[in-house]
Amino acid sequence: MRLKKSFQLALNILLHSKVRSWLTIIGIIIGIGAVVAIVSISEGAQQQLEERLGSLGADILTITSGMSRAQGPQASFSSMPGGENNFEGTQKSSEVKKNITTRDVNIIKNLDNIDYVMGQVSGTINVSYGSEILSRSNAIGVDILIWKEITTSKLSSGRFLTSGDTYSVVIGQRIAESSFDKEVTLNSKLIINGKSFNVIGILESGSEIYIPVSIARIIIDNTGDNEFSSILVKINNVSSSEETVTLITKKLMLSRGILDEKNIDFSISNPSAMQETMSETMDSMSLFLGAIAAISLLVGAIGIANTMFTSVLEKTNDIGIMKAIGAQDKDILSIFLFNSGLIGLVGGIGGVIIGFISSTLISNLTSTSNSMGTGMIGNLFSTTYVSPQIIIGALLVSVIVGMIAGTIPAYRASKLNPVDALRYE
Repeated sequence: MRLKKSFQLALNILLHSKVRSWLTIIGIIIGIGAVVAIVSISEGAQQQLEERLGSLGADILTITSGMSRAQGPQASFSSMPGGENNFEGTQKSSEVKKNITTRDVNIIKNLDNIDYVMGQVSGTINVSYGSEILSRSNAIGVDILIWKEITTSKLSSGRFLTSGDTYSVVIGQRIAESSFDKEVTLNSKLIINGKSFNVIGILESGSEIYIPVSIARIIIDNTGDNEFSSILVKINNVSSSEETVTLITKKLMLSRGILDEKNIDFSISNPSAMQETMSETMDSMSLFLGAIAAISLLVGAIGIANTMFTSVLEKTNDIGIMKAIGAQDKDILSIFLFNSGLIGLVGGIGGVIIGFISSTLISNLTSTSNSMGTGMIGNLFSTTYVSPQIIIGALLVSVIVGMIAGTIPAYRASKLNPVDALRYE
């Protein structure tokens, strides 16, 4: 008997199956659907995490004053004092702070694995455009000679600050497009704390206003001549970021006269370490949830085995007739293996559809919750990604589970004695 004929017979058995076969298929659908939903949400969260950490730049370390209660990398996303994306943990500091100064910048410049070091100041300002006033906007004073080499921000139009730009600014996309009734364009004039600035560049994202650090010290209150809100450090070798953080910590402790690590009065955030930690955590969580979903698959497999055993009993007489007219053991085996595989395949297709719908609903619900302010964790699960690999993998798993579950019943059916099978009632 050809495999094509065996497949047709197996398909006919499936199409004329009783309710219990379709209940078994529902079990597979639930198991595969749960796995697809969990994996797709995990993939979406992973991509979201990489995108957010990519905006930080894995090669950018951020140093701020005050010892982080969360030890830097273990905190959630926020906007750091310098306007670049950072972690909230770097801002939760002890009550006694010693400011970051030019001396700290000079010490770090001379260390190994350092490409660029830039001190920056930040603060709130009032911005006027036409007759409108935007209060408490975030301004960042940057070193115009280094900023374009160290920033992870990208321009949508215009250029970065360069030598000779005194009263010039580069603004974030939200400042340009949505902060005022009228869109802010290149070469527009903004009045910042009473002084006129020319817009020379617009970034692809963000709501910060970047100005030369020398001017920032003039227009932003409470900024000393040699003090910085934070220091950005671009390293050469990301794989050595932890060693570089340790080296910077030791040098700054020595410079600041700190003998005990408990008295450290600065924080260093390392996006690379954060990414690794978060990825490991998410992998562990996905594995745990996947194991729970796999239980549904196991239950479905048991259902398939039970259905196949029952099917063999019901079709014992038919098996005897097929053997009597020349069907071999391998033909009977292939028919029932195809049947169990088809049960798994139908369940897999339904599971992929249910999993896609479920993950999309969860993503939409999370996105809605995010608008009410659920923080970074909610943001991470606001996207889902059902890749072709997930779909193909889910279908393969469902078919394999089905065929494995049907192996023993199919084998028993193939070994039935034709005479006994024909006598079976």
